[in-house]
Amino acid sequence: MKQVQFYLLSQTTSEGELSAEEQKACELACELWRAGKRVLISCETEQQALNLDEALWANDPEQFVPHNLSGEMTAFPTPIEISWVGKRNAQRRDVLISLQSQLPEFISSFTQIIDFVPADETRKALARERYKQYRQLGWALETVNS
Repeated sequence: MKQVQFYLLSQTTSEGELSAEEQKACELACELWRAGKRVLISCETEQQALNLDEALWANDPEQFVPHNLSGEMTAFPTPIEISWVGKRNAQRRDVLISLQSQLPEFISSFTQIIDFVPADETRKALARERYKQYRQLGWALETVNS
């Protein structure tokens, strides 16, 4: 069964330079990796992807999470890949963490998606539209208070 978890965010910013959803995406990617999952974080822009990449590199050494940006050459595939609109490698991933304002065109290759409902009203309206689209596609929907 295909499932989408929407994380309800109560604040717009986090500590540091990331937005609340970007920070939560990094945290969830780390948790999923530790649970043995392969994760794709799909960003809206290349700059957003670079920001997440930088944030993951800034983790303490004992909290290191192997990751790469889409298109980077690596000796071995990393468990976490960060992409952006128009850029995606074809490696198989278990979970999609979407930071995009619209449904990514490749969602059908996933059975588990994580999405966010930001506190900002404009972006919250976009999340509601994505929620409706997932429901129309027959995905099981769950909301999680963050």
